[in-house]
Amino acid sequence: MIAAAPVQFGDPTQDQMPPHDVALERAVLGALLLDTDPRTGALARIADQLSDADFYLAGHVQIYRAARAAYEAGRHTDLITVTAALRQADTLEAVGGTAALASLLDGTIGSAAVDLHAAALRELATRRGLLAAGDRLCRLAHSKTIVGDDLGTTARDVLDRALGTTNSVSTLTPCSDLLAEAFTEIEQRSQGMVLPGVPCGFYDLDAMTQGFQRGDLIIAAGRPSMGKTAWALGVARNVAAGQKLPVAIFSLEMSKQQLVYRLLSSEVAMETSRLRTGRIAQHEWEPLGMAISALSQFPIQIDDTPMPTTAEMRTKARQLHAQQGGSLGLIIIDYLQLMGEGNSDNRVQELSKITRSLKGLARELNVPIMALSQLNRGVESRTNKRPVMSDLRDSGGLEQDADLILMLYREEYYDPDTADRGLAEVIITKHRNGPTGTVKLLFEPQFTRFRNLQS
Repeated sequence: MIAAAPVQFGDPTQDQMPPHDVALERAVLGALLLDTDPRTGALARIADQLSDADFYLAGHVQIYRAARAAYEAGRHTDLITVTAALRQADTLEAVGGTAALASLLDGTIGSAAVDLHAAALRELATRRGLLAAGDRLCRLAHSKTIVGDDLGTTARDVLDRALGTTNSVSTLTPCSDLLAEAFTEIEQRSQGMVLPGVPCGFYDLDAMTQGFQRGDLIIAAGRPSMGKTAWALGVARNVAAGQKLPVAIFSLEMSKQQLVYRLLSSEVAMETSRLRTGRIAQHEWEPLGMAISALSQFPIQIDDTPMPTTAEMRTKARQLHAQQGGSLGLIIIDYLQLMGEGNSDNRVQELSKITRSLKGLARELNVPIMALSQLNRGVESRTNKRPVMSDLRDSGGLEQDADLILMLYREEYYDPDTADRGLAEVIITKHRNGPTGTVKLLFEPQFTRFRNLQS
């Protein structure tokens, strides 16, 4: 068996020991050997948050490294595969042999809590890193060779390394490889083999954006009653129906049933109130049935968990992405300000952390994420009520992290007699890789749907 007894952080008899928990490490490794599927297994759930450097025992580092190598090669992380990998690397005996590996399965009750265990191991690794950083900072404070601005820069670098690289993986790629990929992509697009992004189904907007780019964070914002949820459902429907791509909707405000009624109202062109009360004429039953049949074929999945944490949403998105074979077309969040960890007094900082996490998830899964957002009330006090980027509520992180910011605006809401009745504007206020401008669409509030001006 791998030597060392479990040590709990905070044990007064172990004050000089670096923070670690051997039993926790064994539980994580046991889960990897038990739940072995490379797509949906334990390691698939924690690979991006846990590195071999997060383990304390050298033997555990080697075992996790071997399991991760198998996972990255698309193989199962079972006992036989990991044992063979360790034997090939000539490290099997160093970790205690086959008996030590088999003992990791003793008492393992499954992988249900592997995410929590991995997070706990990362915290312990961060604490060890902070202790080491503290020692380096003490030596830096007494150093006579580093002075002036270099002193603060070096100190910040020490802390950044301690807090930010415990699970870093080298992502350096030769420019020649990137250029070869770019040429192949350009060639395929010129031949119409692939699309630059995921088309949202609104032609003028797709022309300006070339579709929603994979890996992008998109913010769609508006004041109440501008049609944010209707917009999101319309995009979801277009992506699922037109591109046959799976769409995940995280609805933080409305229930699954409410969203389904809205989707059905839009599809069959019938008021939601009539659907809810069952006031259906005899001749309307056939188109209603056809609409239900059509919607049933669209790969749309809805989660209405209230107030989810970013970690919960990230886990669900990864699982769905794996289930769909990596072909997820779009993730929609309705809406951003209802997310939160509930542990921060500074809402702007908390929301900035959430948007950074969503941007990271978009890049990790290579899927566009569209998050709906509220706007500040300051819009209402202006003569021209068309929103601008600074109207974003708690806007710091949103402006910085978003690749595309869309503002929804309907003049009719403020002036019922306007010449633009029935029209909605989608104002592109930020476009990291393209032009800004305004696209006009039809809006039918009775059916809660947006349509192209020319269908």
